[in-house]
Amino acid sequence: QVQLVESGGGLVQAGGSLRLSCAASGGTFSNYAMGWFRQAPGKEREFVAVISWSGGSTSYADSVKGRFTISRDNAKNTVYLQMNSLKPEDTAVYYCAAHRSYSVRTNVYDYWGQGTQVTVSS
Repeated sequence: QVQLVESGGGLVQAGGSLRLSCAASGGTFSNYAMGWFRQAPGKEREFVAVISWSGGSTSYADSVKGRFTISRDNAKNTVYLQMNSLKPEDTAVYYCAAHRSYSVRTNVYDYWGQGTQVTVSS
């Protein structure tokens, strides 16, 4: 069983930056692809970014491409999401998730964190 804990959310002005972290425990972190997802009020949870177990492959939603960067440190069992040039529409609860295969599909991920709130003011 993998436990995931996100941190780093907060309130930031439009154009600002935040770095989210997700610490994993209870499993072999390097066995899992890791994804970031977000859910805004009244909307479905959506894919943001994914990184392969080795870090060699990444994918991004079109809405964040060029602004967000996903990375991982397998020695620290942690995945990161660097968010730059934030926009009010990035406001959401951000979740990290783990899956044994690389996927952009929300419904295949097995393990989820509790989420961290990101609020971008205009």
